[in-house]
Amino acid sequence: MLTAVLDLVLPQTCAGCEAKGARYCAACVAELTAAPARQPQESLLPGVPDCWSAAPYEGAVRRAVLAYKERGAVALAGVLAEAATFTAVTAIASTGAWRPHERVAVVPVPSSRRTLRGRGHDPVSRLAGLVARQLRAFGWRAEPWTALRQARSVADQAGLSSTQRVANLAGSHRVAISANGPPAPCALLLDDIVTTGATLLEATRALGAAGVRVPLAVTVAATRRRS
Repeated sequence: MLTAVLDLVLPQTCAGCEAKGARYCAACVAELTAAPARQPQESLLPGVPDCWSAAPYEGAVRRAVLAYKERGAVALAGVLAEAATFTAVTAIASTGAWRPHERVAVVPVPSSRRTLRGRGHDPVSRLAGLVARQLRAFGWRAEPWTALRQARSVADQAGLSSTQRVANLAGSHRVAISANGPPAPCALLLDDIVTTGATLLEATRALGAAGVRVPLAVTVAATRRRS
């Protein structure tokens, strides 16, 4: 990937604030990890699982997510995964979603094949692998599970109302169960951004239809709802 090659030969600047030096500077890391929080249920659609996010989708956080997801800055995967893991651990400690040493599947929300081809990588699946590894270090028997698939194409969600988002995504996900079945009876659902929770709701429906419970969803960032 050209971006990865350029990272090796060009001076680095922070993806969050453009300061020279680190790929993501200490000040921007602090902004990303300062206050993981539960999303208020009134800001999400009914039926969305308990959802926690590392930070608001704005400023340095927004720039980092866009650089990672849309511009191939895969070197940011580590810090974004650490933020998601810290958020997950905070959520689990607050809610008791899993007991220590319990098995859990870390399930990334899928993108369409066309989107993945355009980006040249699968950003959320990459994060899921890193988050699962980090959760194992905390004592959970976590495994990434990429069985969630888009079953049909959907329209761009930008600009759609909550009701339109639900209709757009209805029935759009499915779970491809292997012969071995899911690695755990419950899942930590992972995505980069949450707005209304329509995507998380559809993913939860598909996982539930496959017999997998979703007590918790975690995202790197959350948009602020407009009135």
